[in-house]
Amino acid sequence: MRIGFIGLGAMGKGMAGNLLHAGHEVTVFNRTRSRSEELVAEGARIADRPADAGNAEIVITMLADDAAVEQVLFGEGETPRSAGASEPRGLIDSLPRGAVHLSMSTIGVALSERLAVAHRDRGQLYAAAPVFGRPEAAAAAKLFIVAAGDAAALERAQPVLAALGQRTFRIGDRASAANVVKLSGNFLIASVLESLGEALALVRKNGVDPAQYLDIVTGTLFDVPVYRSYGRLIVEGKHEPAGFKARLGLKDVRLALEAADAASVPMPIASLLHDQLLSAVARGHGDRDWSVVGRVVAENAGL
Repeated sequence: MRIGFIGLGAMGKGMAGNLLHAGHEVTVFNRTRSRSEELVAEGARIADRPADAGNAEIVITMLADDAAVEQVLFGEGETPRSAGASEPRGLIDSLPRGAVHLSMSTIGVALSERLAVAHRDRGQLYAAAPVFGRPEAAAAAKLFIVAAGDAAALERAQPVLAALGQRTFRIGDRASAANVVKLSGNFLIASVLESLGEALALVRKNGVDPAQYLDIVTGTLFDVPVYRSYGRLIVEGKHEPAGFKARLGLKDVRLALEAADAASVPMPIASLLHDQLLSAVARGHGDRDWSVVGRVVAENAGL
């Protein structure tokens, strides 16, 4: 299958590599070209612009935020190659009718709904398929994928999804529903980071070894991956390299609050998490793993 893949960050590079290993013909674009060049030996072709990756059956976007997705899709601010040229400015102008845009980025509900309308108006197919999993899961094709949108788009994309993840959850034909699930899931992870940070600060100030405490809680009441993996990062203070940057966590909590506001859903815990992540970024931790929230909590406790 001819696939365009845009966004080769911590998650995207491993995902694009898995599509190549599965035998797909993949054209990649990344703002930092060296990331694309690292996949050439595996069979990837390099696009010079996002629009150049659009001549495909399926195009996947895996980008950092709403602004990056809008830039890639609609080409705001792009300079034409030559004066008077009628070349496509963004991906949405180069994607053929009937082709699929599979948005795997964590984006806001409003933007996802805007994309659904824009693609439908151009005779293109659109689905959202954000993922749960850190970079190591992306590289190992062990992601969990939440997919929603045009049924025909999801059927055509099934071989792609199978090459990227261990399980896909399909939740209906409204693409933005997948984005709501992703944002709510990241809200829950952020809640775990905050509560673990608070609990660990409490036991530390009372003379309990934090590693032993983590062993107790993950061996009894909270024997789940999110507590074990993030608890270990907090206890060991290993916030670099970042699997998921604190500034991106802040962005996702903001998007969750925006979705909640639009739906008249009070989320007071999300407001607290927003302030804790904002504090982490303000202290210079924005590019560290978002488990650094545990450090912020500890510092607030005088540790």
